[in-house]
Amino acid sequence: MIVPCYNEAENIKILVSAIDKALSSVAWEIIFVDDNSPDNTIDVIRECAARDPRIRGIRRVGRKGLSSAVIEGVLSSSAPFAAVMDGDLQHDECCLVPMLREITEHGYDLVVASRYVVGGDDNGLDGIWRHFLSKGGSSFTRRLLSIQLQDPMSGFFMFKRVLFEKAATQMSGAGFKILLDLICSSSLPLKIKEVPTTFKPRRYGESKLDFGVILNLLKFIARMKVKKVLGGIS
Repeated sequence: MIVPCYNEAENIKILVSAIDKALSSVAWEIIFVDDNSPDNTIDVIRECAARDPRIRGIRRVGRKGLSSAVIEGVLSSSAPFAAVMDGDLQHDECCLVPMLREITEHGYDLVVASRYVVGGDDNGLDGIWRHFLSKGGSSFTRRLLSIQLQDPMSGFFMFKRVLFEKAATQMSGAGFKILLDLICSSSLPLKIKEVPTTFKPRRYGESKLDFGVILNLLKFIARMKVKKVLGGIS
């Protein structure tokens, strides 16, 4: 499990407990990557790690951004499979085992927890504006980049780590939509499966979405479009 976080101190212990319960039949580790949060997020992570060796924390100073945090976390792991989820408790940890089965039993390279396939929902998004941005952004991205996913903006997904390693040198590491970065940077066609998920309401902390984040996303999508035109995306 790779969990990028910023100001998620109130959520860490709850998330660890939830993942431990959801993955009770699976060997697991959690790598929290904290971008030097001004709250005590890293202290809570270290407290959890002191009690459980399956938990690790990386504190980044002078480096920021969800995508680069995920890359750093994945490359520090030796697990055959890795999952990425947010630290804000909005992703449903109960999806983890079904996602793993899609990889181990059905041969998928990448499994995406999707809000927009049958059985999924995005009710946890705050307000009409975020619903519009999520659905509109997903539709825009699908059309512009010809990505056959209902939820290309998902931040909750699982993959074979070896494929991530191969793509890592081509990834931009910019912005916060690491799933798009992975798909667009892979030199090999990926066998992808979407599974339904419920996006839960935020309990603690604040959303990181602002105008700057949206602008960076548009810039990233534009770069990926140029990469596609030049033959960099299969």
